[in-house]
Amino acid sequence: MSTSWKKLLFQTVLLLISCRHIKTKTSGPTPTPLVPISPLLTVGRSVVVKGEGHTEKVELVNPVDLELECIWSGNPNNLPNITGCWRKDGDEIEDGRVTVQLENEKYHLKRLFKIVGEENLGNYSCVFGNEAKVDFILAAPQMGEVRDKPIVSYVGDSVVVACKMESTKPKPLSWNWYKANGTDKEQIFVAAESRQNEITNKERTTKLVVHNLTEGDSGFYYCEAVYAIGTTMGHVELKVITLWEPLKPFIAILVEVIVLVAAILLYERSQSKKNCSEVNGTNVEQSLTQGENNGPEESSSMRQRKV
Repeated sequence: MSTSWKKLLFQTVLLLISCRHIKTKTSGPTPTPLVPISPLLTVGRSVVVKGEGHTEKVELVNPVDLELECIWSGNPNNLPNITGCWRKDGDEIEDGRVTVQLENEKYHLKRLFKIVGEENLGNYSCVFGNEAKVDFILAAPQMGEVRDKPIVSYVGDSVVVACKMESTKPKPLSWNWYKANGTDKEQIFVAAESRQNEITNKERTTKLVVHNLTEGDSGFYYCEAVYAIGTTMGHVELKVITLWEPLKPFIAILVEVIVLVAAILLYERSQSKKNCSEVNGTNVEQSLTQGENNGPEESSSMRQRKV
């Protein structure tokens, strides 16, 4: 082999060895382009107020761009402009104070609010100076059926506690149950190894079944309807009593009757003893009186016999 071929071979080997130590970086997969977020649905709510105030309830299910408008036509002076402002839960909103012009004898106050979560719900107010106000109460759909009286059940029994959303309201995404624990609420979970609690959900209705009741199961139970915009809660009170509990009033009445009868019997007995003693005393006196009256007659007859 000639010297040139040896040199060429040597250079090729060196090139291969050097290439083994070169780290090549392969390009990763092309990142998926971000899908643009669709704009929120714009919902408007307009209220005309002629007096001093008005309250409007607004129930929301999904995040929206909410446009609130207040129209006031109650100013008798028809000033060319007045000061208006927006408030949330009593606090003035940043940049919420504006000058409202008079148009066709009415004042229009309008603002767009982005409602994307539960923290954006609450009481939004538009205020025209110090003369008129409109309150918009923003909340998730509320439960109309509220049970005022507690559910009463007995120790050892089972009880069904239910909450229901009206048929005209949207169906919740899910339901949750809580039990009051002092000032907090403890969520109720259904464990596979425990058969004490059962939860069944069906569209607008949720039911909590509690088995083997104890007095410790008494208290307030809260059902929570979950929507995309937030949650709403209802509550039911459960009172667990023993079998003796309903008998307590009757036992109390029975004791009172027994005490009253005993008092009457004792009184009659004391009265009968008193009457007997009075009768005996009268008989003794009558005997003594008769003896005294008969004494002179008996002595005179005895004198006649002696003669």
